[in-house]
Amino acid sequence: MNRFFVFVSLLLAANVANAQYEPLKQRADAFPPVAEAFDSKAIVMANTVEQMSGWDRYPTYDTYLAMMQDWADRFPTLCRIDTIGTSVKGRLILCACIKGSAANQSDNPEFFYSSTMHGDEVTGFVMMLRLIDTLLNGYGNNQQYTDLVNSVDIYINPLSNPDGTYRGGNSTVRNAIRYNANYVDLNRNYPDPFGTEPMNPQQQENTAMINYVGKHHFRLSANLHGGAEVMNYPWDSYSSYENPHPYSEWWIEVCKRFVDTSRTYSSSHFRDTYNSGYTAGGDWYVIPNGRQDYMNHFHNCREMTMEISSDKTIESDQLPEYWRFLQHSLVNYIGEIHTFANDVSIESTMSSETLDFYPNPTRDKVFLSNEVLTPLTVYNMQGIVVFQLPAGTRVVDLHNLPQGVYIVRSGHRSAKVIKR
Repeated sequence: MNRFFVFVSLLLAANVANAQYEPLKQRADAFPPVAEAFDSKAIVMANTVEQMSGWDRYPTYDTYLAMMQDWADRFPTLCRIDTIGTSVKGRLILCACIKGSAANQSDNPEFFYSSTMHGDEVTGFVMMLRLIDTLLNGYGNNQQYTDLVNSVDIYINPLSNPDGTYRGGNSTVRNAIRYNANYVDLNRNYPDPFGTEPMNPQQQENTAMINYVGKHHFRLSANLHGGAEVMNYPWDSYSSYENPHPYSEWWIEVCKRFVDTSRTYSSSHFRDTYNSGYTAGGDWYVIPNGRQDYMNHFHNCREMTMEISSDKTIESDQLPEYWRFLQHSLVNYIGEIHTFANDVSIESTMSSETLDFYPNPTRDKVFLSNEVLTPLTVYNMQGIVVFQLPAGTRVVDLHNLPQGVYIVRSGHRSAKVIKR
């Protein structure tokens, strides 16, 4: 036990890491945060690492920490454990970093899985733990896993909201809730690329996650949820009719491959929301301040939301069945990082020298405070030129453009302008 507490102390010390806009047809959450009937469920907890060997239990909080420590101890050349930060109540938010020993490993793209930012959606928590175990034990024994770990730096955060999951105490996931300890929905609490301000101050868990992501260059990621079975690709803030994601065709192909693979192992899954098993987020229901849109816009990272179980907290003995039909899809999704080029977003080309426009956001015109001696070019968020204006222009009229975010550039200077 002394070594365990040393581990916790070390992790705590290590790596701790605009205006109002009204989205289209915003409505209540499709899966409102209601208390689940835990009393009727067979929820069995694992009090030791050994008791998790059958993968038909949920780990206690201490067992979860011990599992992460155990992987770092047994696979020191493949796995390290980062501390993303701590929750409001001081619980650790951890991430397993899995890197292979191939010579070119230092040039690998970075991939990120995270789960259970809604504390009662715990199926993904166990799926991510089992994925870590599968990749580590498969390295050198399974060619697919070996090649994947050698060609991608894989980061897996099994539990983003430990206070919500262990609300009933560290020994059980019964009485888990959607929110964090401040009773805030973490998936409505991220900076929004389209201008909506969160209802609550940025929460400690999200600040830690934002800082951690900012230290990396994740190119592909997924955030695991429960309450439905559907692949949800961006945007969440708009319907695809109003503002399709620039890579929507790629997303659809990726979703098809994920769903089709899972259905070869269980044909009944991914049918409760859309028969196709996938949707653009805003076509399902619109939300502001979600992590998915934050990651796509601000970090040029292709992130989607995976809703993987119709029941937010499945019974313990169902966990192996969910792994059976999700395993290959979850592994294959990591490999999708090799199916697109290393895109450079328009954001990455913006200069630190800025133009100053007011009012911003606007419903029609913005006025330039600076004097510019070069032409103005207006881009949409796909990097496409919308129109150009001559040098000396002081007024930019956006009233004919759709709602959204635009980049106005003059020489080396640029600015974001939000059209309401």
